[in-house]
Amino acid sequence: MGKLAFISIVIAALSALFGERVVNLRKMSLATRELVVNHLPNCVPLKTLDYGSEDITIIGDGLAFISAGLKYPGMPASDKPGRIFILDMHDPRMKPVELRMPRNFDLESFNPHGISVYTDPSDDTIYLFVVSHPQQKSQIELFKFVEDDLSLVHLKTIKHELLHSVNDIVAMGVDSFYATNDHYYSHEIIKSVVEPFLAQPWTDVVYYSPKEVKVVSEGYYFANGINLSPDKSHIYVADVFGHNVHVLERKKDNALVPVKSVAVGSLPDNIEVDAETGDLWIGCHPNGWKLFMYDQNDPPGSEIIRIQNIHSDQPVVTQVYADDGHVIIGSSVAATFGGKLLIGTVFHKALCCDLK
Repeated sequence: MGKLAFISIVIAALSALFGERVVNLRKMSLATRELVVNHLPNCVPLKTLDYGSEDITIIGDGLAFISAGLKYPGMPASDKPGRIFILDMHDPRMKPVELRMPRNFDLESFNPHGISVYTDPSDDTIYLFVVSHPQQKSQIELFKFVEDDLSLVHLKTIKHELLHSVNDIVAMGVDSFYATNDHYYSHEIIKSVVEPFLAQPWTDVVYYSPKEVKVVSEGYYFANGINLSPDKSHIYVADVFGHNVHVLERKKDNALVPVKSVAVGSLPDNIEVDAETGDLWIGCHPNGWKLFMYDQNDPPGSEIIRIQNIHSDQPVVTQVYADDGHVIIGSSVAATFGGKLLIGTVFHKALCCDLK
């Protein structure tokens, strides 16, 4: 075989591989899916949140914590530093208030992503865990919330080699948590270009405490949202490209054992859990291809999925809200309280809707 013939065969093989990978990526990102609009009544945008509300979590008395201003590779972003807002769900004005940050904290590099709140049962102190990406690295910022003056006190920054590409977090104590890594590689080009192209189930869930840090679950295409069942016996993990939510049982040593997975028919992002009913509320991306190839003339849509009775033999998966991008772009989270639904986004505005 001549040299030119060999080169031609190699080029043909690489072209075939590239084509197959693109087809596979389009399939996993639901690139051909067309969304039918399914709106809720009385949806109004939340004031002051016009550059993202990537994660939202609501604690028992109706205080909603919101992370805003995420700068994620490949996504539109504001040039403003990240912020944390709070919203009192009892406030008829529904106006989020920016929390005052401590002076000793580097706000300019603050790039908040997933958040979780832990209330210490011994003294009711509220701790806020925030995933942040300064210079596109991953670390966890731990704050104490001071309600009297709506401020945050920075307690410490947590870094570890196993927490290399953290997306979301669920707090288990005052200094312990589970976290998802949404990528396997840390190098930015490999992480954002090569890894999605390969589309392999290499991402994982990590348990962190001051005494031990370990991988407790793996085999996800893109581990994203994570949360805890009301009785604290199970962990839920969203796999974006798997189009499903995994249910895992917690063990005494904090290991996680797979129980089942539930298909949602969309690309699930963050998971919030109703403390009373146990229902899962999930912000989803109905067409990931539109999200990654963002075109303002053909914007990605938004979809909210609810899962009821997830531990039963027949979980009920319901589409609660859907928009084609003309109202809200890139929904990443959904949280409920008092008959209202908050919908947050990666880089767009946030909505408050009536559920009835």
